[in-house]
Amino acid sequence: MKNNDWKDRLNVVYSTNPDFKFESEEEEQQETLPNEKQKLRIELDKRNRKGKSVTLITGYIGSDDDLAVLAKMLKTKCGSGGSSRCGEILIQGDFRDKIEDILKAEGYKTKKI
Repeated sequence: MKNNDWKDRLNVVYSTNPDFKFESEEEEQQETLPNEKQKLRIELDKRNRKGKSVTLITGYIGSDDDLAVLAKMLKTKCGSGGSSRCGEILIQGDFRDKIEDILKAEGYKTKKI
């Protein structure tokens, strides 16, 4: 049975239909492609970061949970901080070569820009 939380129904005031069933709009999770079919772009980015460089990995197609797992693995192996959202992974520092080697070992197709 689906969770019937009142907070999800805040915009519904009243319905005169006795058979009314509230349906929430759920976001569809995008299915994660296998590693061999992923084409990731690795680039160095310095824009709007006060001169600090970050390694940006783009082109990931899949769920946010799988993206977070990949980002955590990369951050751990690089010994650096970072974040992941909207199909992008951001690693603090210039780790393009190291990340390319790690991703190729995992089976991803990479392109350094």
